[in-house]
Amino acid sequence: MTDKLVFDRDGAVASITFNNPQKRNAMSLEMWEGTTEYLDKLANDDGVRVLILRGAGGKAFVSGADISKFESERSSQEAITRYNTATSLTCKKLSQFPKPTLAQIDGFCIGGGLGIALSCDIRICDEGSRFAIPAAKLGLGYDLDSAKKLVDAVGPSHAKEIFFTARQIDSDEASRIGLVNRVEGVGQVADAIWTMAETIAANAPLTVNNTKYIVNQTLLSAHERDIEGCDARVKACFDSEDYIEGRRAFMEKRVPQFRGI
Repeated sequence: MTDKLVFDRDGAVASITFNNPQKRNAMSLEMWEGTTEYLDKLANDDGVRVLILRGAGGKAFVSGADISKFESERSSQEAITRYNTATSLTCKKLSQFPKPTLAQIDGFCIGGGLGIALSCDIRICDEGSRFAIPAAKLGLGYDLDSAKKLVDAVGPSHAKEIFFTARQIDSDEASRIGLVNRVEGVGQVADAIWTMAETIAANAPLTVNNTKYIVNQTLLSAHERDIEGCDARVKACFDSEDYIEGRRAFMEKRVPQFRGI
């Protein structure tokens, strides 16, 4: 496993830190593949209720691809295919991760970094954050799934502007168009993310995880939606011991202790 990724766990909250601060946490192939491996590990860990993704150093979330690795990682068609497959798989695994995911964005969030952030459920940035997809300045193609994530977040008109101009947008504009959920002061994002993670982790995990699945289903076309699966997930919440615990805790005026069963 590469030292450019740091994995941590504090109670029910796990985290992935992109640890390449000298290059503003630019991503290499081994970082993409290592992230996917860890996502697979956490997906089936019932002790994990929330996942935080962040960049080391406080200057960037992820600034895109590590261009210094292009000669070794993207110099042939075979290598390009492997790299593109790895990036797509990471973002797909993250989008389909069964538990809430939070992107802690300090500073630059560019290209593939924005793809990672858009694959998370919630994005909080600081006042100095900058966002861009510079594909049009590099002659790169953007696949359908990646484009759809941006369209789902900001709508087609804003998405086209971001793609067409390849310009950087600041935190105020990102908030205005819906690219991020909230903007915090510089240096305050970590506390805001942690507070949110603890709040989510304390809630009923069946409700949280099943609702995430159902909300994601709303983004699909009508014929693609898993109606029976959604109904089954709603029923599972009402049939759970956590539903009993939630009712009792409310009546007894105490904090509920949810176990996810």
